[in-house]
Amino acid sequence: MKDVTQIKFVDLLPESIKQDEQVIVAAKALDNELQTIIEATRKLAFLETLDEQPEEIVDELAWQRHVDFYKPDLPLEQKKALVKNSKIMHMRKGTPAAVEDLIAAVFGEGKVVEWFEYGGEPYHFKIVTNDYALANERAEEFIKALNTVKNARSWLEKIEVTQVEEMNAYFAGILYLGDKLIIEQVV
Repeated sequence: MKDVTQIKFVDLLPESIKQDEQVIVAAKALDNELQTIIEATRKLAFLETLDEQPEEIVDELAWQRHVDFYKPDLPLEQKKALVKNSKIMHMRKGTPAAVEDLIAAVFGEGKVVEWFEYGGEPYHFKIVTNDYALANERAEEFIKALNTVKNARSWLEKIEVTQVEEMNAYFAGILYLGDKLIIEQVV
């Protein structure tokens, strides 16, 4: 089976006119026009070529696809991620996965922890992240975006900001039983 981009008019000609030289020349001329149309059509498939699109097209696609928490001043890569995931986000609205998608697309890394996982009040949840901006500078923006994707009955209890650092830690212990104690440094 041939792909539509590989079809030639000459191949589609019926046997009765396949030998006519003028028909073959006309079919080859139409092939060139068909390829031009196919190339122009590819450019219209914005979502398939989203990574190659200019920012103006990405902004229009965000409006068209109703990306609720889209802001024109976001970095271009975040805009593209939001547009790409918008259909999935609309299907997942009201679930913890939608909140995690929002965090991943706009803020980087984070996890939703449900009330029954940490012993909280029913229908409450918390977000654990390592992005300080989520709890500080961009908190208001995040809350607005969160309200567009979370379940209406669920309440954000808190945002926990965690930090993981590598450090050298030394521990020592001593158990002394007896009359004489000798302390030596071990390296």
